[in-house]
Amino acid sequence: MSTDPERWLWAVVALGLWLALIAAIVWRERRARSAAKARSDALAGSDAAPILVAFASQTGFAEELAWMTARALGEGGVGARVLSFADLDLATLKAADRALLIVSTTGEGDPPDAAARFVRRTLAQSVDLTGLRFGLLALGDRSYEHFCGFGHAVDGWLRRSGADPLFDLVEVDNGEAGAIRHWQHQLNQITGQAAAPDWTPPAYEPWRLAERALVNPGSPGGAAYRLAFHPVGAAPDWSAGDIAEIGLPERDGVQPGAREYSIASLPGDGRVEFLIRLMQTPDGTPGLASGWLTQELPVGEVIDMRLRANRSFHGPADETPMILIGNGTGIAGLRAHLKARTAAGGGAWLLFGERTRAHDAFFDVELQGWLASGVLRRLDRSFSRDAGDGRYVQDLIAAAADELRAWVGRGAAIYVCGSLEGMSQGVQAALEQALGADVVLTMLEDGRYRRDVY
Repeated sequence: MSTDPERWLWAVVALGLWLALIAAIVWRERRARSAAKARSDALAGSDAAPILVAFASQTGFAEELAWMTARALGEGGVGARVLSFADLDLATLKAADRALLIVSTTGEGDPPDAAARFVRRTLAQSVDLTGLRFGLLALGDRSYEHFCGFGHAVDGWLRRSGADPLFDLVEVDNGEAGAIRHWQHQLNQITGQAAAPDWTPPAYEPWRLAERALVNPGSPGGAAYRLAFHPVGAAPDWSAGDIAEIGLPERDGVQPGAREYSIASLPGDGRVEFLIRLMQTPDGTPGLASGWLTQELPVGEVIDMRLRANRSFHGPADETPMILIGNGTGIAGLRAHLKARTAAGGGAWLLFGERTRAHDAFFDVELQGWLASGVLRRLDRSFSRDAGDGRYVQDLIAAAADELRAWVGRGAAIYVCGSLEGMSQGVQAALEQALGADVVLTMLEDGRYRRDVY
């Protein structure tokens, strides 16, 4: 042991500096948590049941998106409470009515460090979360084998625990802006904000409206239009299942952002096609986007559009049988998948529901052609307003449960496209009744059950 006073002095100084550093770190962490709590309390507002916004972040990106989510909810008049997964526990989840989770994955499917306690204490439990409705934004890197692995693990655990999804899991590959805008559009559905500006405006390309036609005159379900746009420059590539983001024009000094539509065509058609229903507010005012596209936009006019890859709704290999289920204008996205199939492949089965056969048998000539060629092996349609029918698409599933199980047993994939409210929940319940809830969840986790609902 040294008795040199100078060395002792330097040791004391070093110890003091080390203690000061520790104190500063503790103070900064407490201050950050206090500030985060203050921001969260402020966003919660006076709403008796604010939405829980929880983030599992490794680099800070998930946390940033969580606060942007909370602000978007607040601007729409919906309260929000923001928590890190480090502070999230089972009691908090059980107390929540709705939760929005922004979840990062590190490496090959691993959770962020801050989520370790949640994984050990909560995710490992078998619990009952009936009554909780949730949405999940999964951040990951597609170059890894287990893309968004932790996000999928949390999603599966919530579903097995009885929680109901507000919408399907949204995957983000390396911060891809289009997927983040899709998340924002889901938030707009929660808040009812039709004109909220996009967080990350897309890089648009010019497209010209070539054709527009009313396809169901006299329908009790509202007017639906088939629109076709030609690229002004070189046509980009896209796949069945992809999405078009259409930029809306500025109105009254407000830039309302973009709207998403399922693409009904393939690159080989030389144009993008849509099936868009004219939406109306309770007072009869046309919808902001649908009114402009179906009523105001002149044929020949150029608009801003971006085609976005939607890998979570891309089709399987041609030899894999496909069960396509949808209603209304959701047939647009299913039509693209049918156009991508061949008669020599595994075949497809379409179950589709609308109002009346006389007005709403969308794409009937093409469907009959696909039946004749063998691309479609079976076609089941229901028309809820027709006398002698009165069924919905979920009723078709129940009536064909035995055949459905046989197709799934042969490895078929199920793709659902159409309305989120009503149809998707009814289809989910009918599939669980026909196949079993565990089978449906396993198919979801394996990528054999995919949905594009809105």
